[in-house]
Amino acid sequence: MRYILASASPRRQLLLRKLLKSFRVVPSRIDEGAVKAKTPEAFAVKAALAKALDVAERHPGATVIGADTIVVLEKKVLGKPKNRKDAVRMLRALAGRTHRVITGLAVAGKKIGATFVTTAVRMKKVSSRTIAQYVATGRPLDKAGAYGIQEIEETFIDRINGDYDNVVGLPVEALKILLKECQK
Repeated sequence: MRYILASASPRRQLLLRKLLKSFRVVPSRIDEGAVKAKTPEAFAVKAALAKALDVAERHPGATVIGADTIVVLEKKVLGKPKNRKDAVRMLRALAGRTHRVITGLAVAGKKIGATFVTTAVRMKKVSSRTIAQYVATGRPLDKAGAYGIQEIEETFIDRINGDYDNVVGLPVEALKILLKECQK
């Protein structure tokens, strides 16, 4: 069976290796900004499904995995920051508060299936200086909510309630179940 990950994310690739020995990476051409939905959960699922179907259309016979991770503070979705100033704004908003990380998962194989996983993350109150130092590395710029938990856990994270891999960007256990369902 040929597997394709419809994402160029190095973090997703690393996590997918927990499940699959072999897969190709073919990023989707979907513009996430064009995806519309009524809830954050529906948005994450719709975006993941659009990515999986986009790549599956170009690679018939393959099992394609799509994912989309968003950060939600209260009812506001925080995507990837536009620039460093936006990253600082997001991290200041998250500091000392609990937010949700939602990853939509989709598989286009023999069957098409989709789901989502939600994890609650509580951030510590961190100083403006600590935020500025992290943003200066440039690492927050390609991540939803302007952070990668694996990069800032000790400094920024108070606690998480749920799947750690989900916060990194690919809930492996949920994907394992979805893959089985879509290959029957």
